[in-house]
Amino acid sequence: MPRFESVPSAVNLPYVARVTEEPIPYAPYHIIGRDRPSRWLITCDHATNRVPPDIGTLGLPAEDMARHIAYDIGALGVSLALGALLDAPVVHSDFSRLVIDPNRGEDDPTLIMQLYDGTIIPANRAMNDAERERRLNAYYRPYDAALAQMTARREDTIIVSIHSFTPQLNGRPKRPWEVGVLFAHDDRLSRALIAELARDESLTVGINEPYAGHLPGDAVDRHALRQGRHNTLIELRQDLIGDVKGQKHWADVLQDTLQAALEEIEPS
Repeated sequence: MPRFESVPSAVNLPYVARVTEEPIPYAPYHIIGRDRPSRWLITCDHATNRVPPDIGTLGLPAEDMARHIAYDIGALGVSLALGALLDAPVVHSDFSRLVIDPNRGEDDPTLIMQLYDGTIIPANRAMNDAERERRLNAYYRPYDAALAQMTARREDTIIVSIHSFTPQLNGRPKRPWEVGVLFAHDDRLSRALIAELARDESLTVGINEPYAGHLPGDAVDRHALRQGRHNTLIELRQDLIGDVKGQKHWADVLQDTLQAALEEIEPS
């Protein structure tokens, strides 16, 4: 498997994921702090809105590529800050979810989106099997292999998957949650985390909101549930993490609540 490290021009945001010039050389993923010792592993599946150079364009204007349909706004910044606080590695993708979604199973019909929140993705409308397979091999599978490699570095790895959600989808009600915690059948860490977050009475915490917590074949399923690893998926509302201040604040909150949650389920 190719060994990709962080590309300085991509990482030196340092925390705000946004439209940037193409780093050279291009890599489909980056590992920040590969040698950090913590059992925590921070993952960010929808970290950037980058369209790889061999695709060129998806046919969308810049304003659409800057929206939530293209990536999880602010999630990369929170991931990097949280990884630093926990002394934990961070693995993040470096291609837009509209190119191919690494948080889907290979057989999922939404793996390559043709329509998202009312926006048609022109380059995906006539997707053929050859191009689908090429994108799997070029982007999806290398990122998946990196996750597998990093989760296997310790027997007691804990996966924390960081995502973000738009405050309101087109034509839908506003979403009231500041943070959502998603989980499937293994809810040990997530339930403890929800209880810790709920100590702050100013927060509205979504329990498997704004999305259902289990999608067969998603990244948590592939790399945590099937191996019995502790895991949780955290969704943060994008208007709260759109700048460095908000990202660092939420990283601080998550550092404290995650460690307290782990102590609850694994008392020392």
